[in-house]
Amino acid sequence: MKVVIGTRGSRLALWQTDYIGGLLREKEGVEYEKKIIKTTGDKITDVPLAKIGGKGLFVKELDDAVLDERVDFAVHSMKDVPVDLPVGLEIAAVPEREETNDALLSKYRLKDLPAGAVVGSSSLRRIAQMKNYRPDIVIKDLRGNVDTRIRKLNEEQYDAIIMAKAGLKRLGFEEEIRETLPIDIFTPTVGQGAIAVVAKIGSEFSDILGSINHEATMKTVAAERSLLRGVGGGCQIPLGADSKILGSEIMLKGVMLAQDGNRKIEAEARGTDPDKVGKEVAEKLLGLGGRELLENIEI
Repeated sequence: MKVVIGTRGSRLALWQTDYIGGLLREKEGVEYEKKIIKTTGDKITDVPLAKIGGKGLFVKELDDAVLDERVDFAVHSMKDVPVDLPVGLEIAAVPEREETNDALLSKYRLKDLPAGAVVGSSSLRRIAQMKNYRPDIVIKDLRGNVDTRIRKLNEEQYDAIIMAKAGLKRLGFEEEIRETLPIDIFTPTVGQGAIAVVAKIGSEFSDILGSINHEATMKTVAAERSLLRGVGGGCQIPLGADSKILGSEIMLKGVMLAQDGNRKIEAEARGTDPDKVGKEVAEKLLGLGGRELLENIEI
């Protein structure tokens, strides 16, 4: 069998697609070819993501290709996948997750950044977390793929940049990491470090994709996505999630911040049903003042 996998054209997207293809070849003897599709997020590179608005900036065109059967399934970074997929599609597989931490790239460690240092990020979550921990730091917007961001740092446009550790490891940039940031300060975004394979519901490829699914990762990601749905569903909000499996239960911590970083609220829940665990954390956060924080976000 040979399958056609839809993917974005960035180095990281292609790595992730080759990783999925390699797992399928190893487990099922399936061959694959990649079909590169440019998304809205790829086309707009000079505007902060939060200002573009909308959901699915990096996935919509790929999902359309799955629905139209121009590709057999698509590979996404889980953090880019909206909590509500287009009708007819499902997350058919999630392989084992990479580390979820953020990473600091700089000649400084986080605590040693001088006052007024310029840190690059386009993530509302990371910006709020940095302002909460180091209000003396200047945040400057940073867009582009991994290579572009590292180039801008090396050109000294920034004193430091913050990126997901998973992408850096996957592309062989681990030596660029100055510090793995602690999850209690930089709680990662929903789905960070996980890869999603999206296919049609009832697809003929469901069985082979099931063979590469990692059940624990699927459960923890489902709980995180339930949390995101419960607080409003948008990916451009200062929300972090940290989940793990403890025995037979999922433990989920959610963190929400004011956009200016001056307030931070946290809530936890545990249980066996990912959807219920996520909803419980969402309800707790909203009850602790999360609604007010969301209402005051300005983009």
